[in-house]
Amino acid sequence: MTQLTITPGELSFEDMLAALKGPLAITFPEEALKSVDASAAVIAKIIASGETVYGVNTGFGLLASQKISTKDLAKLQRNLVLSHAAGTGEPLDAPTVRLILLLKAASLARGYSGVRREVIALLTAMLERGIVPNIPVQGSVGASGDLAPLAHMSAAMIGVGTVFLDGEEIPATDALAAKDLEPIILGPKEGLALLNGTQVSTAIAIRNLFRLRRLFRAAVLTGALSTDAVKGSDTPFDPRIHEIRGQQGQIAIAKLFRTIHQGSEIRLSHIDCDRVQDPYSIRCQPQVMGAALDAAKDAARHLRTEANAVSDNPLVFAGPNGMGGEVLSGGNFHAEPVAIAADLLAIAASEVGALAERRIALLIDGHLSNLPPFLVKDGGINSGFMIAQVTAAALASENKTFAHPASVDSLPTSANQEDHVSMATFAARKLTPVLDNVEGILAIEYLAAAAGIDFLRPLKSSDTLENFINALRENVPPYTEDRFFAPDIKAAREILRSDIIDDIIGVATTDWEAL
Repeated sequence: MTQLTITPGELSFEDMLAALKGPLAITFPEEALKSVDASAAVIAKIIASGETVYGVNTGFGLLASQKISTKDLAKLQRNLVLSHAAGTGEPLDAPTVRLILLLKAASLARGYSGVRREVIALLTAMLERGIVPNIPVQGSVGASGDLAPLAHMSAAMIGVGTVFLDGEEIPATDALAAKDLEPIILGPKEGLALLNGTQVSTAIAIRNLFRLRRLFRAAVLTGALSTDAVKGSDTPFDPRIHEIRGQQGQIAIAKLFRTIHQGSEIRLSHIDCDRVQDPYSIRCQPQVMGAALDAAKDAARHLRTEANAVSDNPLVFAGPNGMGGEVLSGGNFHAEPVAIAADLLAIAASEVGALAERRIALLIDGHLSNLPPFLVKDGGINSGFMIAQVTAAALASENKTFAHPASVDSLPTSANQEDHVSMATFAARKLTPVLDNVEGILAIEYLAAAAGIDFLRPLKSSDTLENFINALRENVPPYTEDRFFAPDIKAAREILRSDIIDDIIGVATTDWEAL
């Protein structure tokens, strides 16, 4: 099991990836936990003084004017969790839930939420011992935090609802007992601190960010393979073209294409051809893919910031040496940064897929590609890639709808107290079908481009692209006549989502700066 010591506020993408991969043992420095103690002490002093403070001894939302007696504070927090656990739909997947647990624990450990160490300890124990709360995917508008899904997480902590343990859904109380843990009795503000926050939308978006990273690399490889298959020109990748525009993503992608194509016999075979220009889907890959890369890097920066953020409410600012302290009510729970970042990723991914679909259309068009129509011998009796391209077009068209920004929508909630919402959780969730569709498009391009190269034999492509073709041919034979096509697409998809892509492109890193 991976063990990490995490300084609150300094979570890296590597730390988050570790949580996605499996149970994780994490600890926080003692100095950080002293800040947690100081914050909790401020809440204890408020209760002792009888002062009325929102979120500590009042109702919530539109009921904030209702003061709650000290004897009912534990019930208040429990009721908050139970009433807000109103989600619906299928359970979130285990890797995402583990990341949610990590993000919530790290946020609380920054010491601005007024919770006791015990709350954080239970979150980290659940993460370490494989207890995965059953969190329905639907029910958050990303306004006052991801209230419903985080309530389901919190319900498991108090022994209510179900969790998954070793893949089996069982009562939360049974799972806690099986792992030598006890349900927690929430103190003042602790339920609210757990429910408020953007950790669910952020975790979903980050998981999809990692997936997009690999698909982006795959798109560079399939695009480069298609370029060789249609004997595309080297000129559009000349560094001078990109340097005078100055767009960093474009410069990086052009350089990557030059590197990938280096040593290709196919490139050398047509170096003096009379073709003037290639279609945009070939010629403008650095411009389109570079813009998508820059957008993804920008979204990644915002998501990493949010992963380290304190996003509950109200916030507790302890005074120096435990003296004084203030509780401030703001709006850090509003997930607009996550919503816009997720929408940006969906747009970028959709464009990657749209460009790839156009390359498939080019490959099967014998008038433009100079390859056999539909990439098959004996056209007529064989239809080749005719309907595979239709499938790619259908997926690209679906993405036009899925890529519509969720963040431009808002529907007031909580009797108009929450009169503008972010829809961040849906923005993050709908990124998943966008990526599913992009993966399908790239799989078809992978098959089509490899088929195109087969028609250029005995000429070889570059070492990188030949390795890419060989990975396919270990699972999918050359397309010489019509056969049941769907298994080929499935096999290609499995390759594109595997570590093979990182190995072939030679950039096994979570750093967007290095692709």
